[in-house]
Amino acid sequence: EERTVESGGGSVQSGGSLRLSCKASGDTDSNVYMAWSRQAPGKEREGVSSIDRYGRTTYADSVKGRFTISQDKAENTLYLQMNSLKPEDTAIYYCAADRVNWLLRLVYKYWGQGTQVTVSS
Repeated sequence: EERTVESGGGSVQSGGSLRLSCKASGDTDSNVYMAWSRQAPGKEREGVSSIDRYGRTTYADSVKGRFTISQDKAENTLYLQMNSLKPEDTAIYYCAADRVNWLLRLVYKYWGQGTQVTVSS
């Protein structure tokens, strides 16, 4: 069974940057697909970015050009570099994993507890 633990959230001013990390543990191997999603206050959770085992990436339109997803397979760690942050990026960010490539769909099997990102204007 996979487990994911997010870290790296915090508070930043508009235009700033943060890097989120997600450590995966359990039955990890090269067949694991991972993704980031977020949930803002009063809004539904939305997919942010995903990466497949070949390193191919997918991004929501709202973060394209500002966020970069990457992974360190040796460390079983997923990253999300967030630049040019906006107040509307304020949300709890969740890491997800599965053995199916769900891209930005919110049906991954394993989810972390989330990490809070707050962007002030």
